[in-house]
Amino acid sequence: MAAKVAIPGRAGVGEGPVWDAGLQRLHWVDIPAGHIHTSDPATGRTTSLRLPTQVGAAAPRRGGGFVVATTEGFASVDTHGSMTTRRAFLPDGERMNDAKCDRRGRFWAGSTAMDFRPGSGALHVLLPDWTSRVVLEGLALPNGLGWSPDGRTFYLADSVAGEIYAFDTADEGPWLSRRRTLFRLPAHTGMPDGLTVDAAGCLWVAVWGGARVARISPDGDLLGEIPMPVHQPSSCTFGGPRLDALFVTSARDGLELSDDDPAGSVLVVDEVGGAVGLASATFAG
Repeated sequence: MAAKVAIPGRAGVGEGPVWDAGLQRLHWVDIPAGHIHTSDPATGRTTSLRLPTQVGAAAPRRGGGFVVATTEGFASVDTHGSMTTRRAFLPDGERMNDAKCDRRGRFWAGSTAMDFRPGSGALHVLLPDWTSRVVLEGLALPNGLGWSPDGRTFYLADSVAGEIYAFDTADEGPWLSRRRTLFRLPAHTGMPDGLTVDAAGCLWVAVWGGARVARISPDGDLLGEIPMPVHQPSSCTFGGPRLDALFVTSARDGLELSDDDPAGSVLVVDEVGGAVGLASATFAG
């Protein structure tokens, strides 16, 4: 299982990859640049929307365009790149980070302080009527959101804490209960960043600062690791016609690199031991 460059790039912090099965394209963002990229892995061609704010993550909307987690809160973006702020509630010094849609069409997003102070982060959920609520507080750098295939377990990484949490949840409402630590990463080995869940219920976690992607069982066992040719892999998702290719975003931020270093590109592992992903959900608003 070898990673190669699928989409060349120089993203400061590439993040939030979402596979669009209808278009057979990968959507992903560059957080500090405020870019939403749409890339064709078959050709390496990318088109981009540039927003007037930082973009933690974006997800397709059922009616077209994107829902976006921004510096201010939540926004909608049409297919031409015109942004409308829908919820602006974060104070100065904070921003939204990673975000993902559940199968009910709700958009879950973590907020963080710019300096990643412990306790300053929170988990929010944006409902299809564009109202939002806080689901969890007391975090530092919420990252890596995902659900088990049956939707009964929600996963969330706190990168600063080095932990991946599991919660009980339900389709009927955005509620979480029975928080427990599924997996803990020793600080000297990197930080858990973005993640995806495969059809067997295993978690694939990008290890920021650790140059690898880890596969973790639903019971919290480390099943294996895939080395990456970049120091800061940031998130991952399954894509391709059969959802059996693992796409991994990466970051150049904070590193002194040569021009030909692949950091900031999207990488791909074409075969990952027979694992296949789950279809990405869209926002119902």
